[in-house]
Amino acid sequence: MTLDIFNRSLDIIKTKKLFLLDQDGTLYNGSALFPQTKDFLNYIKGLGARYIFITNNSSQSVASYMQRMNAFGIKTSANDFFTSTEATIIFLKKHYPKAKVFAVGTTSFLEALKKEGIQLVSSVEADCALLAYDRELTYQKLIDLCELLSTKDIPYLATNPDWVCPIDFGYIPDCGSFAFMIEKATGKKPYFIGKPQPDMIEIIANKYQIQKKDVVVIGDRLYTDIQSAINAKVDSILVLSGEASLDDLKESSSQPTWVVNSIGELIT
Repeated sequence: MTLDIFNRSLDIIKTKKLFLLDQDGTLYNGSALFPQTKDFLNYIKGLGARYIFITNNSSQSVASYMQRMNAFGIKTSANDFFTSTEATIIFLKKHYPKAKVFAVGTTSFLEALKKEGIQLVSSVEADCALLAYDRELTYQKLIDLCELLSTKDIPYLATNPDWVCPIDFGYIPDCGSFAFMIEKATGKKPYFIGKPQPDMIEIIANKYQIQKKDVVVIGDRLYTDIQSAINAKVDSILVLSGEASLDDLKESSSQPTWVVNSIGELIT
C-alpha cells in the first residue's frame, strides 16, 4: 500500500450522482450520531446528488431505521434505504421462487419475508435454509438449523457475512459469526447475499438509472462495504470511524479508492 490512497484528490466526489452510505460505523455508532453527519448529508444534497442508506443489518425493518434517523433529527423516507432483507427477498424470488424456507431471524425480518410472499415453514418442512442477523436468537433455533443442514442437502443462504455489529460499548456477533458457528457444527457454509456481493449496488443504480462511474460507496468495512464496490466496479471511500483500522487496510486485498478518517473530511 502506498500513501497515494490517502493523498489522491477527492475533487471527483463533487461529480458523483449517487452516494451509497453504510450506517453503523460510518454515520453513527450505536445511539451516537457522528458530529458532521448532518452536514455531510446536506452537502450531498447541495451537489444535486442522491444518497441511499445501505445496510447488511437485517434485524430491523426500514421503518425502524427511519425512526432512528428521525431521532437523530434526519428526515427520511422508505426510498432512502436499501437493506440486506430487501436483497434477500429479491434473490429468493429470482432463484428460489417456490422454496419452502426455514429462516432464522428477528420477528421484523420474518414479517418482511412473509409480506413479500416468501413461504416460511418449520425446519421439518423446509427445502431451503436462511440465516440472518438475529437479535432474538435462541438455542432452539440453532438446534433446528443444525438438524436441517445435517439431514438435508438443500440451499443454505445467509443475509450477510459481517462478523460483528457495532454497539455503544464496542461490538456484538453478527450474521457472519453465527454462520461460522453453524459451519463448525455442520460443516456447511452459506451463500451470502448482502455486501460484498455487487447486487445491492447494481439494483439501486439501475433503479435510478445512474451510471456506475457516477456512484460511490462509503463505509467502514473492507470485506463488505469496500469489496462490494470493487465487485460492482464503482468507486469507494473507506472511513476509519468504525470497524476497519489502518493495520486492517495494510493487510487487506480490498483496497478502496480513497481513505478518510471520517465523513467530515469529505465536505469540501
